[in-house]
Amino acid sequence: MSKAFTRESDAEDDDDDAGGAQPALPPGTRNYITPQGYARLRDELLTLLDVERPQVVEAVHWAAKNGDRSENGDYLYGKKRLREIDRRTRFLTRRLEIAEVTDPSAHHGGEQVFFGAKVIYVEDDGTERTITIKGVDEAQSSLGEVSWISPIARTLLRSRVGDVLKLQTPAGAREIEVLSVEYPTPGIASQSPPA
Repeated sequence: MSKAFTRESDAEDDDDDAGGAQPALPPGTRNYITPQGYARLRDELLTLLDVERPQVVEAVHWAAKNGDRSENGDYLYGKKRLREIDRRTRFLTRRLEIAEVTDPSAHHGGEQVFFGAKVIYVEDDGTERTITIKGVDEAQSSLGEVSWISPIARTLLRSRVGDVLKLQTPAGAREIEVLSVEYPTPGIASQSPPA
């Protein structure tokens, strides 16, 4: 059988952002990230390079010595995993190179919304919500974090406590009011959590 029918597409390997699972940055914008987010991405990159990749290379080398590679599951899986690791490594390397580390604790005590703020706002139907504005590569919606390029963050940025804002949603415009703004305490934000 021809290799053309057994080999995975090279287009998959070239699509580095597909392995990242993060949205692309809008053209001309900066890649803002907190010191903790930067450290987390750097640690992931170092783990991939120093731990995972060498282990998979060793497994692939061992599997390659076991004979017919076309029917060798360990070899095929290992090669696929190497491509995934390499794709994620390229993605992380590029994102870290363009990252602009911004410490939100610099705004501690302020009432204006900037990157890194924890904001409590109320919607026009009385629903109160709490979000923290983070970088594209670090925001975790399950923790109430939103990317600074999200519609809610864009609406809130530069507003102050007490401001009533118009948030554009697919269902139409909604009014929201900023109730409070908090920033991490200086010195505490830059410390890593204990292991």
